[in-house]
Parts: sequence; C-alpha cells; structure tokens
Amino acid sequence: MKCAVASVALVLGIGALAPGARGHAATPGANGGVPPDANTSDPAAPFYVDLSFLDFATVPPTRDPSNPHYPRATELADGVLPPLAKSGNFIIGPTHTPAAETATQPGVPAGRVVVFTMRSADGDLYRPGLVRDEAQWNAAIRSAGVAPGDPSNLLITSSHPGTWTRTVSVYVPRQHRAGSLAPFIVLGDGGGGLDRTVFTTLDNLIAAHRIPAIVAVSIGNGGQDAQGSQRGFEYDTVSGTYAEWVEREVLPLVERNAGVRLTHDPDGRATMGLSSSAAAAFSMAWFHPELYHRVLGYSPTMVNQQWPHNPAVRGGAWEYHSAWPGPATPAVAANGTAARVAGDAELGMPLIPQTPRKPIRYWFEVGDRDLFYPIASMADGMHDWVLANENMARVLAGRDYPYQFVFARNASHVDWPTLLQTLPAALEWVWQGYPTGP
Repeated sequence: MKCAVASVALVLGIGALAPGARGHAATPGANGGVPPDANTSDPAAPFYVDLSFLDFATVPPTRDPSNPHYPRATELADGVLPPLAKSGNFIIGPTHTPAAETATQPGVPAGRVVVFTMRSADGDLYRPGLVRDEAQWNAAIRSAGVAPGDPSNLLITSSHPGTWTRTVSVYVPRQHRAGSLAPFIVLGDGGGGLDRTVFTTLDNLIAAHRIPAIVAVSIGNGGQDAQGSQRGFEYDTVSGTYAEWVEREVLPLVERNAGVRLTHDPDGRATMGLSSSAAAAFSMAWFHPELYHRVLGYSPTMVNQQWPHNPAVRGGAWEYHSAWPGPATPAVAANGTAARVAGDAELGMPLIPQTPRKPIRYWFEVGDRDLFYPIASMADGMHDWVLANENMARVLAGRDYPYQFVFARNASHVDWPTLLQTLPAALEWVWQGYPTGP
C-alpha cells in the first residue's frame, strides 16, 4: 500500500474543548414516535416494538430504568460514578458535571500529536468507498422504504461507489519511551473536540499513573452517515473487516509517521467509539480477540443498522444480544447455502449467549433519551438504542463478562455532558490490570 500523507504536523499541547462533529450521530434526526404500522401489541408476532415504561412527552421518549424488562441496576447518588472495583449495571445523573481530568491542568506535560491523511485510492479493503447521493444531510435515509413485508431491510437506491479522504491523529504521551512497545487505544469517529477532550484526559490520567502511557490513534470516519454511507458500512457491518483494515492499513502508517512501535499484546490494545463507531469498537474485539481485549463505547449502536442487508445476520448488531425477531422462515447466505455467523452461533441466534466467553473487558453507556426508531419506515423491533444496550448488559452478565454498563439520566444520544463526566473513570476502569509504570 502506498503511503498517503498529505500533511504531517507536530503539535505540542491540546486545544480547547469543542463539541463533537455531526458525523458522530448514528442516524438522521430522531422522530421519537412509534413507527407507522408497528406491531406494538403482540410480543409473539414478528417485529414487536416494546413501548413499556416509555414517556413520549420527550423526543426521543425518556426511558425509565426501573423497567422490569431491563436488568436490575444500582442507582447511584447524583454526581457519583460506579466504583472502579465493581462490574455490573449502574444508573447515574441527572446532573453531569465535567470531570476535572477532561480539562488542561497546570504542570501536566502534554503529549504530542501527529496528523496525517489517508485516501481510499491508496488502500485495499475499503477501495472504492461508498457515497450516497442526496440533496440534504440524510435525506435519502428519511425517505427510504423497506422491502415488502420486511421492515428490517431498508432499501437505499442512491448509494454507489465513491472515494473518501480521512484524517488520522496520533497522540503520543510525553512519558512514552522511544523504541518501546506502546499500548494504545483506537478511537473511531475521530476529530475536533472529541480528540482534544480524549487527548487532554490522557495527559492527566497518565501523569497521575491512573492508566498506562498509551498512544491514541484517532481515525476519522469515511463520510456521511448510516445506511448506504461509507461510515455506516465501516462501523455497522457485523464482521472483523474494520479491525482488519485498521491492522493492515492504518497502524503501519501510524508507526511510520509518529515514530512509535505499537504492541501486539491484545491486553495492551483498546478500542473506543461513539454510536455506530462504538458498535464497531465492540466488533473489533469480538471478531479479533487476538488483537483487542478492552472496549469503551458511548451509545453503542447495537441495533439493526447493517447495510447492505445481510441474510446471514438479518438483524445486524441486534443479533449480538437478541434473537432475530422476524418471521421464522429459513434464511440463507448470499450464495444460497445455509448461513452461519463467523462460526460463532447458529443463524438467527444471539451471538454472545451462544458463544463461549471471549477475553473482552467492556465499559459502555446509554442515555435515558437515546435514539428510538429514528427511521419511520423501519418498524422492525430492533431500533431502540436503550433496549439494545440493556439487552447487551443482560447477556454479558449471563456469560460472566467483566463489564460496566452506565444508564445516564437526563442524557441524549452520545450525550456530551455525560461523556465529560464519565470519560476519565471509564478509561481507568477499562485499563485496569495493565501495568501503569514504565
């Protein structure tokens, strides 16, 4: 692969905080209502949409954490975060005060940041990219229909091969010893205020010896959003392809341009993302546990966002935690043969409950006003972000995974105040057990 470096910049210190970019959203603006023709009355019938304990006075609706369909959780006092020594389910909020570690602190050495760009023309796995024609942001998604009798299969006709260019920013802590193998974290949906916040937080946590001196690899997404886009194709596909692309095409450029050596020890490798990139962060570790053991996600899109529609995984990331809710008809792979998913579970069966426990340590969060059926035509029973993540917590507990799941009151999708409140503690919890000394 050619080295596609439009610019390499060395920056000392981290800038001021800025909100995340629009590309961090998982879907077009949430309508917050019940999709037309949704099955809301018969749980035994296909594509059931559960409306219990939802308050539709807000958009999206506010979910009650006492919903008996959710696993039990420990409610913490306002302003208190889950203890580092504990796993399980926790409820925080409604106040979300930024943690001091997310802001620049006097006397704390700032890491250096190296920035370079990548182009689809110089790669392999994602060449060409995907481009969706539309006059306005996500207009093609809002107007899309579904396959006859199958609301899980969104029909996008305006998506076609295209090109992408993205920025990769590499944070190297001041404490990194040149020539040593560095632990690191891969950050999806990288750029802007997210990078500045994460890098500043790393400065403070590393200086306090609360986490190891990790390198951070912040990768911009491939463009646009949701089904039919390059971003959606990279992040929402239930496979190991994104992890393989990072391994083969991104990390060699990181080592070359930033002058670092990255560890191959999966216990020294972490992934992090927001929304769909949080789903991708989990997929990276799930399909390649020999590469990654630690995962951190805000509002993970563990719902049916995969596009193109895959007959082998009809529910997309929903099938990590829950069985296919559609008609019990035989499904086949694209080649017409009976399908299995990566050898992990029978077709239609949830992956996590049906697979022996993998060496994954997982911290994730969802807001009480997270997304709820943002595409009106997809009344598929698989587009409630809160229910999806509550189900993730249930199946992870059932397999005895080390995890912390945070339900945040007074919080929206990828809620920025909640991220500022919880990020330092989340990073510290995810990196527990890894040496913090030189």
